[in-house]
Formats: sequence, structure tokens, C-alpha cells
Amino acid sequence: MLLTDGGEPLGTAAPAVRWTVEQVLALAPDDASRKAGNRLGSAGPWSETGREEPGAVWGLCRGSGSTPYRTVVDTTGPAYKCSCPSRKFPCKHALGLLLLRASDEAALPSAVPPDWAGEWLADRRRRAAEASAVREEPVGGAAGAAGPADPAAARRRAERRAERIGGGVQELERRLTDLVRGGLAAAEQSGYGLWEETAARMVDAQAPGLAGRVRELGAIPASGPGWPVRLLEECALLHLLDTGWQGIDRLPPPLAATVRTRVGLPAAAGGAPVRDHWLVLAQYDTPEGKIVARRSWLYGRESGRTALLLSFGAPGRSPGQALPVGVTLDAELTPHRGAGQLRAELGPQFGSPVPTGAPPPGVTVTGAIAAYGRALGDDPWLDSWPVTLRDVIPVPSRDGWQLADAEGDSALPVAPAALSRPALWKLVALSGGGPLTVFGECGHRGFDPLAAWAPTDTDTQPATDAHPAGAETVPLI
Repeated sequence: MLLTDGGEPLGTAAPAVRWTVEQVLALAPDDASRKAGNRLGSAGPWSETGREEPGAVWGLCRGSGSTPYRTVVDTTGPAYKCSCPSRKFPCKHALGLLLLRASDEAALPSAVPPDWAGEWLADRRRRAAEASAVREEPVGGAAGAAGPADPAAARRRAERRAERIGGGVQELERRLTDLVRGGLAAAEQSGYGLWEETAARMVDAQAPGLAGRVRELGAIPASGPGWPVRLLEECALLHLLDTGWQGIDRLPPPLAATVRTRVGLPAAAGGAPVRDHWLVLAQYDTPEGKIVARRSWLYGRESGRTALLLSFGAPGRSPGQALPVGVTLDAELTPHRGAGQLRAELGPQFGSPVPTGAPPPGVTVTGAIAAYGRALGDDPWLDSWPVTLRDVIPVPSRDGWQLADAEGDSALPVAPAALSRPALWKLVALSGGGPLTVFGECGHRGFDPLAAWAPTDTDTQPATDAHPAGAETVPLI
């Protein structure tokens, strides 16, 4: 089995720097894989291990059968190959091999890869070189001029889908009107079934974005005190989205693109590619119906842009794209169309990922709230906005925890979802009562911390390309 996560590296990749244990564990598809990989992170079950620059490691792992599993990892992708039957990527053997390298690189001596690993690595490098040659060819000729096989048929399909979405929007408006006229108490009495039926109708109308928001309405009456206010707010946002779709031809192009995306039409990459050194700030998975969505936040050191990479996994399988938190990629990202243009597609990578821990320049709590407010002006349906807080201290409050300005009188409450994660205590321990830098998502529910950096002596030293200033990136999710 072969899995490639991320873009293919060029043949001239620079020597890779060894990942930390935290960065390896961030690649795990789930908690079970994390625990199983930890058990294989020592030299005991491994034999015939080795490594080769610019970034390949391999080894034989003893399993329950008579034949050990052959595991090889190309860390410049990263990409993995293992002879085990697992459908998780990376599997526990790949994680264990990377953990062994992170904790004891001497256990993987520099060597020539065996045939079974060398053939796979050579094939990857050949395909990477071919892909690079294709990218460097000038646009034009038959290949460059080729467009959709049948533009007229594609236009007719788009028109038919727009008509179905329009019908779904009209039905949703009728149901929202009935709810308001009958009183919000009816939502508590009718239970979840009414909303599930409405969501199914939105799926039939090919509007999965509307279906997802409708399903969220069904859970609000059981969410505790104050639910009528929250339900009315969400109904108002749905009505605003319906109105936006019905008048989409009159909207400014960026807002129209946002409405299409919120309704559920696929977003298209439309901006110019941006090459930068992208720091992987955070990565986490969330279930969305029957699929799993993986979100990866990146920060461009030269451009100052924050980008969101989204990938999806089919039922029972984790998303393919996996990037270790804390590494920097020299790569191209192509932003999507839309008001915020946060989402992007990862393009070609130039060289190997390099672990660097310098955080992005942060803002104060007041600046974070202002940034979220500006983003809401472009996208009223936005749940949160990525920000980096500087010089904040986690402190307990009456309702949970908050991040307070070290030299100010403002604070942001920690989002309820983060209060149940063990990583909150990691954040508190990392702070030790002192200020630190925290990256996360700032929204109407509060601030959800995703990564943190503790100040070190290197913060006062000048940074260079080889030795950037700052502490190690600590994942919090």
C-alpha cells in the first residue's frame, strides 16, 4: 500500500532535520494509533533499521506473525509504506519508527536502503522529478489549451443544481417561518426528528452546507439554559444565508463566493500561488456526518498570511494529508475564492520540511477581537478566526478559564470545547504563571487554543534562516 501526504518533494531537497516526538504524534490519525505507535517507539521490536538523507527511514518491526512488517517512511513528503494490513495512515508501525528516530537517532544508523525500501523511494523520487518537469513547462500548446470536455454540459449541470438549491432554500424558509410563528417552544417539543427531516431535504437539494447548519439547530434545544436565544440567532443566520442565495447575482463577487461555499458548493482555488516558508501551526480532525475533516493551519513567514488546508477521509479512514506541527515548508499555496480567502490548496514543495519553532507575530486580546469583528463583516456565518495572542496568561475564572493580557486589563474566555481537553493543563503548565504566545481560533464561543510557545532566551537574539528565534511549537490538540 502507498500513501502520499502532502506534495512531492524535488530531487534537490535539503537534508531533513529530525522531528520531535510531539511533531510525530501530530501525524497520528487517532488516539488509538497514537497509543499503539508509542508502544513501538523503542528499539525492542525493530531490526535492520536505517536512515538515508535527505529524509528516509526504514526498518523491520516484529509483529504477531512469523514475518516482520516492512516499514519505510519518506519524511520529505511525508509518505509511508508498510506491509501490515492496517488501513490507517500512517499506521502504528510508521509512527513507531518515527518515534524511535525522534527519541534515539543512533538506533537508525546511516546506511544504503535495502531493495524493498530503495525501490519505493526511487519510484517516489522519479515521479517527483517528472511532476517538477511538468510544472516547469510553459503554458500553451494542446495541453495548455485543453479545457473541460463539454463546457455546455457542465453549464447545464450547474444550472440544474442551482435550481434544486433554490427549491431547497424556499422550503427551508417556509419551515423557519413556521417555527417563528408557532413559537420556539415548539422546537423543544418536536425533538430532533423535524430537523433531521429538513436536513435530509437539503441534501436532496444538493445543498450540504445548509444541511449541516440545519442539523445543528436540532441539537440547540438540548444545549442547556439560554437555548431559545441561541436557536433564534442560528435561525437568523440561516435566513440571512437563504436571502444571500436568492439575491446572489446582486452580491459583490467575494461575498457571492462565500455564500456559494456556505450553501455547500465546492470552493475553487482562484488566486495566484503564493510561495513562502509556511509554518504548520496546528492540525486536528473533526467528524462531519459520516466523513472526517482534517484542518491544518499554516502561517507564511514572508507573506504574513494564515492559510487553512482541508482534507477529508471516507468512513473508517482518516484524511490523507498529514503535516507535522512545528515544521516549516518551503512550498506554494493557492488560495480559494471567497471573502476571507483563508482556505488554500497545498502545491509543490521545495526541499524538506524543517522543524522551526518561532511563533508568528501576535496581537493583544483587543486586537484579536477586532480581527474577528472585521472577518465577520466579510463572512457573517464565520464561527471563528485564526489569531496569535502574544503575552497572555491562562488564569481561572468563575466560568472556567481565560487568557488575560499580561500588561493589560482585557481577557478572552477559553472556549468550552477546550475546557474538556487535557491539553488545557499543558497550556497552564507551559505558562507557569508567566506570559506566553498562543495560536488558536477566536470566535463567539471564546478562544480555542491550538498551539503555544513559551518565551526563551533566544527570543532576544537575532534570528537567521538556519536558526530562527523562539521556542518549540507545542500542539494543544
